[in-house]
Amino acid sequence: MNKIILISIIYTLSCMNVLQAKTFKIATSAPDGTYWMKQMRKGAQEIKEKTEGRVIFKYYPGGVMGSEEITLKKIRIRQLQGAAVSNGVLTSFYADSQIYSLPMIFKSFEEVDYVRQIIDKKIIKGLDEGGMISFGLSEGGFAYAMSTSPINKIEDLNTRKIWTPTNNKQAEVTLRSFGLTPIPLNIGDVLTGLQTNLIDTVAISPIVAIALQWHTQIKFITDVPLTYLYATLLIDKKSFNQISSQDKITVKTIMSKIFINIDEQNRKDNVAAFSALSKQGIKVISPNSETFNLWNKKGKLARETIRSDGILSNASYDEINNLLIQFRNKQETLGVSK
Repeated sequence: MNKIILISIIYTLSCMNVLQAKTFKIATSAPDGTYWMKQMRKGAQEIKEKTEGRVIFKYYPGGVMGSEEITLKKIRIRQLQGAAVSNGVLTSFYADSQIYSLPMIFKSFEEVDYVRQIIDKKIIKGLDEGGMISFGLSEGGFAYAMSTSPINKIEDLNTRKIWTPTNNKQAEVTLRSFGLTPIPLNIGDVLTGLQTNLIDTVAISPIVAIALQWHTQIKFITDVPLTYLYATLLIDKKSFNQISSQDKITVKTIMSKIFINIDEQNRKDNVAAFSALSKQGIKVISPNSETFNLWNKKGKLARETIRSDGILSNASYDEINNLLIQFRNKQETLGVSK
């Protein structure tokens, strides 16, 4: 009889442990086998071990769950619990999440690093208040115009069929400020769009262009850093609150470390990817100083339009500009050329 009771207790405890397990289903456009996916799987395995199987991450890579917009809809109906997405789709949770994508606001990675020390935390807090847990931001890098025919001057853009992410108001306003009519497509449809000549120009970072195979269709890169991109892993806050306090700490600790690794590696990979594209025969077009100044003027006009249209708050707009002024003044004081 005692043996039967003991077996029953063990069985009951076992069932309770199964019931307590929480699986986070996570979708992403990142292809399987990339550094990003390897790192996120590494984090998932460590979390599973540290929580003794109470928290499990199940990934759906390569866009199999649909576009980023569709993925977010699936999170809202609890079909998914999270997603690793680019910054362009985050405005529904936090309007100022697009602050880094102000066109041509950064002149260097050093400026990016200075600003991110302050603003990353505010973006993560804003997403949290919008109902999403983020474990950190990973650099996507500077986006460059990549095209099937050369863009030697800004006027060349007028004849181009330029892609813009679907429902990305800031990107649309930016392109229209350049006098362009963008063609909106989900990120998963861009490669087909390039192959069928529906579009002939994209603005994206080198590592993303290679990871998503867009580089197979382009022939030219214009060496003007247009915007700064990032990505993040989000988990629905209500779902996240279903695990214990200790498991929350474990997940945040491990995934925050993973995203620091991804962030650092992406910087290196972007530099290498730009060089790799050139070595593969894609021609790099470097504008002269006069043309570059025209790009900057168009970028400034786009930023002012974004502000006047209320796409970003005045507070965030002023903060990033003030931080950049601080940094540039410090560089001048140290005698570092811009």
